Amino acid sequence: MYTSPLPDVDIPNLPLSDYILERAGALGDKPALIEGMSGRVLTYGALAGAVRSLAGGLVAKGFAKGDVLAIMAPNLPEYAVVFHGVAMAGGIVTTINPTYTAEEVHKQLVDSGASILVTIGMFLPVATAAAEGTSVQEIYVLGEAEGAQPMTALLGAPLADSIPVVPGDLVALPYSSGTTGVSKGVMLTHHNLVANVAQVLSAADVREDETFIAVLPFFHIYGMQVLMNTGLRAGATVVTMPRFDLEEFLRLHQDYGVTRSFVAPPIVVALAKHPLVDKFDMSKLEQVFSGAAPLSAELALEAGGRLGCEIVQGFGMTELSPVSHLTPPGQFKPGSVGVTAPNTQTRIVDPETGADLGVDQDGEVLVKGPQVMLGYLNSPEATAATIDAQGWLHTGDIGHFDADGHLYIVDRLKELIKVKGFQVPPAELEALLLTHPAIADAAVIGRPDEESGEIPVAFVVLRPGSEVSAEEIQAFVAGKVATYKQVREVVFTDAIPKSASGKILRRMLRDQ
Repeated sequence: MYTSPLPDVDIPNLPLSDYILERAGALGDKPALIEGMSGRVLTYGALAGAVRSLAGGLVAKGFAKGDVLAIMAPNLPEYAVVFHGVAMAGGIVTTINPTYTAEEVHKQLVDSGASILVTIGMFLPVATAAAEGTSVQEIYVLGEAEGAQPMTALLGAPLADSIPVVPGDLVALPYSSGTTGVSKGVMLTHHNLVANVAQVLSAADVREDETFIAVLPFFHIYGMQVLMNTGLRAGATVVTMPRFDLEEFLRLHQDYGVTRSFVAPPIVVALAKHPLVDKFDMSKLEQVFSGAAPLSAELALEAGGRLGCEIVQGFGMTELSPVSHLTPPGQFKPGSVGVTAPNTQTRIVDPETGADLGVDQDGEVLVKGPQVMLGYLNSPEATAATIDAQGWLHTGDIGHFDADGHLYIVDRLKELIKVKGFQVPPAELEALLLTHPAIADAAVIGRPDEESGEIPVAFVVLRPGSEVSAEEIQAFVAGKVATYKQVREVVFTDAIPKSASGKILRRMLRDQ
């Protein structure tokens, strides 16, 4: 068993929003969040006031402790207002990917039991269609949209104190595919999120005088916790971007003197190779922190050499709130995802026998700590398959520790495809492909891709006498899933290789 080389941190027994915004009053007029495209500023004082007003308005409407509000929006300063307003009211926030189709959104609304949906005007048609037949009673928009209620209508008399909660009460319900299968609600508590922010703040040495760039989406646990919540707790300034555009990304670094950039590997590729980078002043940048998918040692060194700063990695998953391993400043090792976070334990075990393995021996990574989720919503079987009776979370990733306590992720047991850091469960695409009348059998694997990390490739067996083109199959899938889940290549084959128990032998398909 590996414990953290870093000292344990104190984990306050506070509701999440009380912890994150504890110093907002003292910080007052300091910019908390800046909308990068417009320069619009939300100060710490204004943020705290808006959070209390939203919490008060929700309580006045009858939104009770444990009720669920869904937010489907890009990165905006108001995202933090909604998130922490709900948390302060004792509610639970379920965060929805705004690129989802109405069908995908509908599934999450039904499963989460959300009663209120907050979105923006652009996504209102999808939100309205998705909410039909769910427990959503009202839809609000950030800003204005014809025929929609603005979120400002939810504001009320400021709530003086957070609705009482205990550390084990749920506060966030992001969705993850776990190690395999379909997307599931990850039950994260006030204690989980407070603990992980405290762990990251200490290990990453995040300072009040820093400026972050928030291009990674707040609906994803990485953006939600490492950028939004950790940045606000530190008293830093967070500059938001609604979507990635390289030139705008670089301009915001230059204009706002960004000190720390949290990204996924495809952005590191651009920082290493794109000629635009040389046209902007990135001199204030102290560290680029890459997560959500593996980053090669060579690419980290290339980008770091160009930018003159460390390109470091971390490791985690939604089920870990999300950080279990990270690289403290000055401890960069090429290819490493860092050391075990404070207050956390790690084991490397043989996937077949469960026996513990030693230094430089590859096995499945198991994690135990205060950041481990409560479980999956409405899915006790999936929870039991992920968290064992001793409380160890089985990550589904294969890795090893070196003699210095640095973790290296080398493969994964799980079948998930990682596209630009987002999870694509093959089972979801396979189930969709099998609804096509011309398809008899199908399997989906990930193929390495420099720009996206991986791309989904479908192997398809046609029904006798059926004719359909690869382009038609791709279009069929594209009409039903978010862009990042779309099949990028179709391979026609006579049979899908399977084990005696019927399990798809994906490694044989990869070898093809």
